[in-house]
Amino acid sequence: MAGTMHAKSDSEVTSLDASSPPRSPRRPLYYVQSPSQHDVEKMSYYGSSPFASPPHPYHCSPIHHSRESSTSRLSASLKNPAAWKRLHRRHPRAGDDDSDDDDNDSRGSGGHAMRFYAACFVLAFVVLFTIFSLILWAASAPYKPKIFVTSMVFHSFNLQAGIDQTGVPTDMLSLNSTVRIFYRNPATFFGVHVTSTPFELFYYQLRLASGQMKKFYVTRKSGHAVVTVVSGSQVPLYGGVPLLSAARDHLKSISVPLNLTLEIRSRAYVLGKLVKPKFYRRIMCGVTLKGNHLGKHLHLTDSCVYS
Repeated sequence: MAGTMHAKSDSEVTSLDASSPPRSPRRPLYYVQSPSQHDVEKMSYYGSSPFASPPHPYHCSPIHHSRESSTSRLSASLKNPAAWKRLHRRHPRAGDDDSDDDDNDSRGSGGHAMRFYAACFVLAFVVLFTIFSLILWAASAPYKPKIFVTSMVFHSFNLQAGIDQTGVPTDMLSLNSTVRIFYRNPATFFGVHVTSTPFELFYYQLRLASGQMKKFYVTRKSGHAVVTVVSGSQVPLYGGVPLLSAARDHLKSISVPLNLTLEIRSRAYVLGKLVKPKFYRRIMCGVTLKGNHLGKHLHLTDSCVYS
């Protein structure tokens, strides 16, 4: 029985030896010195490719090989920055992409912020400039010009029979006169350019004479006197002025009421052509043509209506 048990133990040992894989002999450990730069480049190249074999027949375990490779790469990178850059390109860190994205986001947000600030600056400038222009316009409104029709002189007056352009016989009137106006600009910070509509002399609805005032410029807080010629030559009456027709032979004794109408237009350039306040003044003066007052000044200060 003892022999049987011994045989059984031998068979069990044999089966166990057959089933278990043969043990490889324990390999000795090697201590590797830090390689040079050339070796580091080769090791990094072969280490990055799964099918490549190491350049030197280092017979060691995978754990020791990885530790040695990492140690050699770290030491080489510390010695040579160029090798560290190449290694960094092949194996970028996970945080680098995030930092690039953060940089792009920050640059994009910075560009949007700059555009927003620029738009706000332009809008604020336009609003402030508009307010400033309105302030200037409002400040110039009280400085309306002062206009006075001071006098009018009838220099000549003639009535004779004649024929109009169509061949109709009628009385023809010739008249020559001048109107004197005084213009004052009370503004303290701008001058004005002054023009006018034609000066017209009417007998009710019949126009007897007209004249155009010359343009002029008045500086701030100053005045200007202007004289305008108002005349008419061979104006057909067609019986529209019966007083003249009845007193054809006694013109020195006639007295004909007339109306002088005009409009003075003033324009100031406060802020270039951006702020241009305008002032309009319509004037109508009643004047009497007297045959025995030719060449004399007729004062119209109290005979004019300003609107």
